[in-house]
Amino acid sequence: MALRSPSAFRLRRMTHLLRAGGVIAYPTEGVFGLGCDPRNETALRRILRIKGRTESKGLILIGTTEEQLWEYASEVDELRMIKVRGTWPGPVTWIFPARAELSALITGGRTTVAVRVTSHPGAAALCAAFGGALISTSANISGAPPARRRLQVQRMLGARIDAIAPGRVGERRGPSEIFDVSSAQMLRGNARGE
Repeated sequence: MALRSPSAFRLRRMTHLLRAGGVIAYPTEGVFGLGCDPRNETALRRILRIKGRTESKGLILIGTTEEQLWEYASEVDELRMIKVRGTWPGPVTWIFPARAELSALITGGRTTVAVRVTSHPGAAALCAAFGGALISTSANISGAPPARRRLQVQRMLGARIDAIAPGRVGERRGPSEIFDVSSAQMLRGNARGE
């Protein structure tokens, strides 16, 4: 069965919640993600509290186009971008230099930021409807396996979040791989939660 985007009504509801500072769960290529508006510090802190995640770990951003990510990440030379573009859209996250004004809650206090152009039609439609990149960290309590089904999200996070977007995760087994754009070195496989 092919993956589909949520209906226009559901997309409007999810984007309304995001713009109001809400936290939602939504399917991605391999797991359900937790998302919020990356410009909303209160929502960022709420995601960290929901997960029991330390601020020093940072958070991933996804977009439907790479242009949505340049508000947060600094572009690199064309040679490096050829390698990146060979994996996007897709379940591969890259560590880029961060914009100086970016929240330490996203960067984990580092000078870099993790970004990805998603290939999941539902997540891409959500970013398009929102009009920008979204936070995408696995829907789980830190240390627990990431949720791959809506019911798992409901059981684990339930009333802590504002909504769960309809749809199912892609074929990938687990979270995205992470590579460093400067060295092209893999920093994480897909064995654990983001």
